[in-house]
Amino acid sequence: MKKTLLLVVAILAGTSAFAQKKPMNEFIDELMAKMTLEEKIGQLNLLPGNDITTGAVINSPLAQLTEEGKLGAILNVKGQDKVKELQRIAVKKSRLGIPLLVGQDVIHGYQTVFPIPLAQACSWDIKAIENGARIAAKEATAQGINWVYSPMVDIAIDPRWGRVAEGAGEDPYLGCCIGEAMVRGFQGNYGKENVMACVKHFALYGAAEAGRDYNTVDMSRVRMYNQYLAPYKAAAEAGAGSFMSSFNVVDGIPVTCNKWLLTDLLRKEWNYDGFVVTDYGSINEAVVHGIGDQSVTSERALKAGTDMDMCSNAFISQLEGLLKAGRISQADIDNACRRVLEAKYKLGLFEDPYRFCEPKRLETDIYNDEHRKAAREMAAKTFVLLKNEECRMKSEETSFGGRRESQWAAPVLPLKKQGKIALIGPLADNRSNMVGCWSTGDIPERYSTLKEAMERAVGDKAQVLFAQGCNIYADEKTQEGATFGRPIDRVDDAKARAEALRIAEEADVIVCAMGEMAEMSGESSSRADLSLPCVQKELLKDLVATGKPVVLLNFSGRPTVMSWEAENVPAILNVWFGGSETGDAICDVIFGEKSPSGHLTMTMPKALGQIPIYYNHLNTGRPVPEGAKEYRKFQSNYIDVRNDPLYPFGFGLSYTTFEYGKPRLSGTTMNVGGKLSLTVNVKNTGKYDADEVVQLYIRDLAASISRPVKELKGFERISLKAGESRDVTFDIDTDMLKFSNSDLQFVAEPGDFEVMVGGNSRDVQSLKFTLQ
Repeated sequence: MKKTLLLVVAILAGTSAFAQKKPMNEFIDELMAKMTLEEKIGQLNLLPGNDITTGAVINSPLAQLTEEGKLGAILNVKGQDKVKELQRIAVKKSRLGIPLLVGQDVIHGYQTVFPIPLAQACSWDIKAIENGARIAAKEATAQGINWVYSPMVDIAIDPRWGRVAEGAGEDPYLGCCIGEAMVRGFQGNYGKENVMACVKHFALYGAAEAGRDYNTVDMSRVRMYNQYLAPYKAAAEAGAGSFMSSFNVVDGIPVTCNKWLLTDLLRKEWNYDGFVVTDYGSINEAVVHGIGDQSVTSERALKAGTDMDMCSNAFISQLEGLLKAGRISQADIDNACRRVLEAKYKLGLFEDPYRFCEPKRLETDIYNDEHRKAAREMAAKTFVLLKNEECRMKSEETSFGGRRESQWAAPVLPLKKQGKIALIGPLADNRSNMVGCWSTGDIPERYSTLKEAMERAVGDKAQVLFAQGCNIYADEKTQEGATFGRPIDRVDDAKARAEALRIAEEADVIVCAMGEMAEMSGESSSRADLSLPCVQKELLKDLVATGKPVVLLNFSGRPTVMSWEAENVPAILNVWFGGSETGDAICDVIFGEKSPSGHLTMTMPKALGQIPIYYNHLNTGRPVPEGAKEYRKFQSNYIDVRNDPLYPFGFGLSYTTFEYGKPRLSGTTMNVGGKLSLTVNVKNTGKYDADEVVQLYIRDLAASISRPVKELKGFERISLKAGESRDVTFDIDTDMLKFSNSDLQFVAEPGDFEVMVGGNSRDVQSLKFTLQ
């Protein structure tokens, strides 16, 4: 009698708490045996709540579809109460009580916003990046979210593509390290403060032609394996619960319908067992690509290995008919359904569908002091000091009655908290743009502007004079098109410039907050011109012409072209978009409480025509030596600009200086399966305690295919007090020498190798060894 009663309760409750205690396969076998075809297809359907806009608005009766068992997941539903109500409908009103996955683009924090991912990568601090993902997961789960569309691990070498802001930059090794860290931070052990990660965009989305979003991708398999695929594989091996297919084509086939990528490579070659979701509406976009109507694209997507349809309403409308017509099999549907249910099981949703809907967490787990401190510290680590020139200062009375020293020459940064500081620029007093693009949980009114933070930082020791100075763009229509809901007050450019120049003449030093607005980078934000918009540059030129020390704080979501600035502005600090604590973090650095320690993870070009430009390129038969100043006829170079970038990959200055001793190798030969070690002494030779990123590069000097001129194979971020030195040791093993040959075999070929160590990819010392 007792067993019968329990069985009745189980049927009525659908997926009850005690059922979750069964092993996953057994539990899901039993659940799927109860499911109708319509319910199985429903699990493959993902639709938006439209509280946040990340694609075309789709108005769907979410509650009704959930009750009917026609919805497996939702996205862009904001607020714990809304999530909880939809989850209640799924559990209490649908026939089997299967809970929902709740997704959102939590890219670099939730309400506590961390720097954009490209900036985080420039910290080279893997532990801090993992902690940032952990904090983002904690805050997101407090709002009911259990699935995030991150990390983005696309390798990108073209900064015109706006989505470089979402990734780690151009290097596959660093991309692997960061992708793994973010998966660990998000997912943890799938506890109540963890989410399921969704690795995107699989695959090659970062190689879109001309840097234009959603554009075609075309490349050889050898290049895919050696330059682009490694971070996806690393994230899969780190246990990422889901993957998102990309918008582009690969080998002429839209990725959502590409069986080689989703099944042969991802599932068979890499043994991936998570589920695959499409990007927003991409099954319908495959129709536009020209491979067939919605029935064809739905058939091909399911057979290719796509498990869940995001926002196309294609699977829900087509799969039943395709099954009846014999174009797909029941096993195709069952396999996809099983993978989605497994994800819900791993998240613990069958055990407790409301585990991410605890009201008390809204008060304790979001935007708290601990999280804000971590975000502020991370932001300061991401800023890249590109230039810090010595300026001649004159002895004169300060506005507060003190007196400066007699004539002296010193770097512009760090600034002293004294005298009058002119803060000028369209990004100086705007709070909504500090966080950067792809911030879906931010509450800008809670965050400080740079002006507010600077006034707080100097207190009564100095005076901050502010002027907006100009607009982002001179043209009103262009500015509106670049802002996408994060406005900058429009001003009369002539009057604003006059006011800026007036306070500049009164000030002792000028700090310019200029560059991109937040949503000038990110999705659908490709730019053909990466220079500072002309109205800002004109003002900057006028400010430099005053002869006062000028600091340019360059806000950007990508590498920008700053050749004029590098030649003429005394100090340049690339601050990216630093998140909710940007203002305070910038003040920490520019006033010297912290020394800048960021190092570039994307190469900065001298000119737009150099793009794509990246450090780990192949050689040519007619190479020009690195650093060559003159044009060389009949060799691989430009007539009008030299090949070298403005700032190389890995570059970043500090308030101190670092001296690298002569590196030492433990031997000159290594057997396959053996190991060598390289040791270098690094000394802080300046006056400031600071961090340095020591970088290891290797070049295969002769192989069966052409190999890059250098590849990052190791790095270590170290902290050194003024005057302190330390030995840094890197182990070199056979795996570090492997690559995919022309047969796509992952091999290390015997021969000579060059190993390089230094503070960036250009300024290195080299040694050689032989693999026997």
